[in-house]
Amino acid sequence: MHTVHDAFATTAARTPRADFLFTEAVTAAAYGTAPGAIAWGAAAAEVERLRAAYAAAGYGHGHRVALLLENRPAFLFHWFALNALGASVVPVNADMRSAELSYLIGHSEVVLAVTLPERAADLRSAAAQAGVATFATMAPDGAVPPAATAPPRVGEPVGASTECALLYTSGTTGRPKGCILSNTYFLNAGRWYAALDGVCSIRPDTERVMTPLPLTHMNAMACSTMVVLVAGGCLVQLDRFHPRSWLQSARESGATVVHYLGVIPAMLLAAPPSPADRDHAIRWAFGAGVDPKHHAAFEERFGFPLVEAWAMTETGVAACIMANREPRLVGRACFGRQPDFVEVRLVDDAGQPSATDAPGELWVRSAGGDPQRAFFSGYLKDEAATAEAWADGWFHTGDLVRRDAEGNFFFVDRKKNVIRRSGENISAVEVESVLNQHPAVKASAVAATPDAVRGDEVLACIVLKEPADLQRQAPLAADIVAHALAQLAYYKAPGYVAFVDALPLTPSQKIQRGELRVLAQALPTQPHCVDTRAMKKRQA
Repeated sequence: MHTVHDAFATTAARTPRADFLFTEAVTAAAYGTAPGAIAWGAAAAEVERLRAAYAAAGYGHGHRVALLLENRPAFLFHWFALNALGASVVPVNADMRSAELSYLIGHSEVVLAVTLPERAADLRSAAAQAGVATFATMAPDGAVPPAATAPPRVGEPVGASTECALLYTSGTTGRPKGCILSNTYFLNAGRWYAALDGVCSIRPDTERVMTPLPLTHMNAMACSTMVVLVAGGCLVQLDRFHPRSWLQSARESGATVVHYLGVIPAMLLAAPPSPADRDHAIRWAFGAGVDPKHHAAFEERFGFPLVEAWAMTETGVAACIMANREPRLVGRACFGRQPDFVEVRLVDDAGQPSATDAPGELWVRSAGGDPQRAFFSGYLKDEAATAEAWADGWFHTGDLVRRDAEGNFFFVDRKKNVIRRSGENISAVEVESVLNQHPAVKASAVAATPDAVRGDEVLACIVLKEPADLQRQAPLAADIVAHALAQLAYYKAPGYVAFVDALPLTPSQKIQRGELRVLAQALPTQPHCVDTRAMKKRQA
């Protein structure tokens, strides 16, 4: 197997009558579709129909196609069909708005977007704003428009190194970066997952893997989807996480393995205990970021282990560290020990190896002759950032980690200037660039402030062009957040707006991020800080 499509087609040929994809009732209601299973054979027929239609329309090796399809089955079918032709997909978060869409379309140079019909006009407007002329849209079940350009790599064989997807990850000093991900990246993820042992064994053609995570992220695309393609079984892709119905969805679908983010166990534990809490078939859960104080309590109540892991979009599972073997050190923010296929360094601020139990930045690379094997292929149009990330022959993760004398790794903090809210990475610089466009804003600085449920919340320090008294600050904060919501995904907008006289700056007039982070811890309790969290709602 050399491509994602190869993996799909191989398993579909072996188990044509088995369930490939299961849509439970809550997701079906959200999408207005019928609940139930799609068999591997039926999915293969749909993928082949789409492949032939794309080929006839002139799409092929080197084209990029955006997918704004939420977590619907159509996302997978279009992805696999395009992959068979050597075209790369660019997943688009449905919560994105004009500024984000314009940047993504222009930077990625997509030639087509397969989109929910109600978002087609938004995408065409964003393409026009970006100055992209050769751009078309189509509905997931619509006719494929003719390709405006020939495939950039026509005549070249499609293989393991071919770009499979372009995933955007939040930048720390500017715009989000496009991570180029090859077929090797995805196939390696599926094979790694299928071969897990210890607490996390996978039974071929048996597991039913349920995830609420978005197909715009590496976890859902490269982990839950790929293990099903490689090992067989059934994917249960939820539209999103619903705390009240999550356990019922697990029962209905027969889920045996589930995926989570740290906020999910906290929300499930917040519900009153019930005798039905253990009425499920779940064997274990794969995720990251569970609050240590919730870890043991969750496992005791619901009866299955939460297995913590570390990885990034750039590393894929080629550097994944996972606590899948005992002792897992439950409740201590431990994410496992170094596997044989990864080399690891922990480095202090002086560039020297960190002492035992002392925090250091995590550097990783693949063991063996190729340190970049199965990692991302680079940042699109940013060779300097790629080289910086791989300085000294190691991938610099920006995460602070400590390692104890027994070799266990513990997550400490994020060195990068990224806010992580409910599992979403948010670039402070991206949010600031939108806030600074508001007519009342002279300058802004964005940082994380703790949130008991979401981990982080976005806090914006605002310096106004004209001072405003306390009475005027609440409506002004609401107007600034409304401006942000029109330009950004709802989760990126400020949950708190603090009006300040000046920002903490370095002598070179750059934002002093360290001081800002300290300030953000205390600001929500101050009278000049307005709580705008109620405005942050998922938009239809």
